[in-house]
Amino acid sequence: MREEEKIFAGKLFNNQCAELRAIKRKSHAANQRYNRLDETDPERDEIIRSMLGRVGGTFHLVGPIHFNYGTHTFIGENFFANFNFTVMDDARVFIGDNVCIGPNVSLLATNHPLIAQERMGLDKEGHTTLAEFAEDIHIGSNVWIAANVCVTGGVHIGDGAVIGAGSVVTRDIPAGHIAFGVPCRPVRPITEADSARGRLLPEDAEYFRHNFPGF
Repeated sequence: MREEEKIFAGKLFNNQCAELRAIKRKSHAANQRYNRLDETDPERDEIIRSMLGRVGGTFHLVGPIHFNYGTHTFIGENFFANFNFTVMDDARVFIGDNVCIGPNVSLLATNHPLIAQERMGLDKEGHTTLAEFAEDIHIGSNVWIAANVCVTGGVHIGDGAVIGAGSVVTRDIPAGHIAFGVPCRPVRPITEADSARGRLLPEDAEYFRHNFPGF
């Protein structure tokens, strides 16, 4: 079994093998090129398209960005990520449409054994053997993940959910709920009472007509 196949099967894998290092070197070089460019440089979009497994036609990542593999991340339409977006996509990361990511968000689809001896070894040449396994992350459509959130491997976040700032998401979050905390837990459903229509001025109605139909 190839090392990348082991990742997707949820098995321990050698993250220092030539196969995986080649994928990561390509992604890390793309990250560096992206982060050196101005935020409005059109070359940035081409870098993202060439690096990721899939991305929709409309997206903006402010940067800096940090994708570990890149090819293991799949993003839908109309995506936005603010400063310092980190994706440890050792396993696959699936992101739906109309997703908004706040500053300093980390999606960590990777893990290590809890028992110390299993986690790190030292071979006879003095090289560290670091055991690693990974689980996919699934983020639905119309999700907002606020600033300084960490999402761990194996988590599913349902459509329309909002994750409050500073949360650590270690368990699934149901669709249509606001959730926050360490660990993150669903607090309540999002309802029409949460509407921001009262903050919308008539002079801005045209600009926001796709957000507030019928205003």
